[in-house]
Amino acid sequence: MESNPSRPRLFDAVLFDRDGTLVEDVPYNGDPEKVRPVPGARVALDGLRAAGLRLGVVTNQSGLAKGLFTRAQMAAVHARIEQLLGPFDAWLVCPHDDGDGCGCRKPAPGLVRAAARELGTVPGRCVLVGDIGRDVGAALAAGAQAVLVPTAVTRAVEVEAAPWVAVDLPGAVAEILRRQAAVDPVTYQPPAGRRAGGRAGRRAGGRAGGRVGTVLVVRSDSVGDVLVTGPGIRAVAAGARRVVLLCGPRGRAAADLLPGVDEVIEHRLPWIDPDPGPVDAADLGALTGRLAAVAADEAVIFTSYHQSPLPLALLLRTIGVTRIAAISDDYPGSLLDIRHRVPTGVPEPERALSLAAAAGYALPDHDEPTLRLRPDLLDGPLPHPALTEPGYVVVHPGASVPARACPPHRCAAIVAALTDAGHRVVVTGAPHERELTAYVAGDRAVDLGGRTPLAELARVLAGARAVVVGNTGPAHLAAAVGTPVVSLFAPTVPFGQWGPWRVPVVRLGDAGAGCRDTRASACPVPDHPCLAGLDPGEVVDAIRLLAA
Repeated sequence: MESNPSRPRLFDAVLFDRDGTLVEDVPYNGDPEKVRPVPGARVALDGLRAAGLRLGVVTNQSGLAKGLFTRAQMAAVHARIEQLLGPFDAWLVCPHDDGDGCGCRKPAPGLVRAAARELGTVPGRCVLVGDIGRDVGAALAAGAQAVLVPTAVTRAVEVEAAPWVAVDLPGAVAEILRRQAAVDPVTYQPPAGRRAGGRAGRRAGGRAGGRVGTVLVVRSDSVGDVLVTGPGIRAVAAGARRVVLLCGPRGRAAADLLPGVDEVIEHRLPWIDPDPGPVDAADLGALTGRLAAVAADEAVIFTSYHQSPLPLALLLRTIGVTRIAAISDDYPGSLLDIRHRVPTGVPEPERALSLAAAAGYALPDHDEPTLRLRPDLLDGPLPHPALTEPGYVVVHPGASVPARACPPHRCAAIVAALTDAGHRVVVTGAPHERELTAYVAGDRAVDLGGRTPLAELARVLAGARAVVVGNTGPAHLAAAVGTPVVSLFAPTVPFGQWGPWRVPVVRLGDAGAGCRDTRASACPVPDHPCLAGLDPGEVVDAIRLLAA
């Protein structure tokens, strides 16, 4: 069932693991008298109910399969939980044991998918709160978001791999509500004392009484960066008559794929580009002239968390742009009318949506907060006869920076394992990666290296059963066409911020490797241990899990 919210927001429902999350973990408990809620649970859950969110429980109860308690005893435990914590809108129980091969026992996604159906929504509009890696894995494999609240039994590797970690249940709920409010201009609240910057009177769809004229939006970075900004740009487009996107040459191909963009200006920004040349006065003069010709009524400058919007804001001020919004931790003086701040770790698309909301823009009710491409792009020819029947697996071995790429020999072993498991495999890559894709494909897979411009690659990914890819642009392209992702994620940047967004995903790789959070372009650790030790069988298992 498709969700139809009354206003744009991230979540319709919050799902909870039972033991260790809502109540203290008593192994195989069939006694209601042993139920003890975790501290603060009732107040936190009532806060979610008051916000209009539906609540569900998704719990593995292998004690049923083992005969350690009956269904009647389990029902009595659940009745006691509701007596102490209030009513839940859905209870989803897996009664199986690990060896039963079911599709509902976490980390399989079956319980999360079933809960979403029962609650009248889709997994992408759910967030699951749990205490172990199985909970996180089930949520991600279903396409939901996941919050890990560690306990004494949570392993360090599970904490390292989790996209979102909270110290306790009330903290998890508070952050869910904050994120929910942050992407909606109606509920967005700037920190006390912050200048409103002209936000008064703005609602979804533009200024009160009509749409804004021309808005300049900016994301000068790579393909993946431009793609993850798409929801924020669509929000602006819903309230503007015309949207002009300024991007760099590395992201231009993605800019042409985004809905809501009327014109693209391509220009390299020396304070953003990772390989900048010297600052050239004539070049900046030319940029200033091009931007002046846009005659923008206002500007929304989207950046990543380590980039500054202030140099561009200064240029825009010199050409008379009177309303500028951006995220900035640095003091902006008079350069910004709306200085927005976002906590670290928030997913990049959410980060962009929250900036749009701070500027008064939101997605319309019919537009789900997901990555999306222009629909006409998916209607076109495919580059190989083997792709006419969907259901193949795509392996994309390259990455925009070396530190995020899985070693070629490991990718070749993954292709061999997938074909041995009966999958049809297609290997993709950029023109400069033809030698790499030929090696990885060998005589086992279809090699499309250098044969798929970005729009054509989107069509290839749309027909795939799953995409096996590192943290690079095609991972976000797969998310934009709704294809599940097996993410070979090097932890140089946070997975919660840069992982594939609101699409079924399984994360593989060593999340605690020495390169963690270094933002390195070249691997700082000998032999690339975060991905070099990956077992190809894990990829086969991940695709089986996504299809469970």
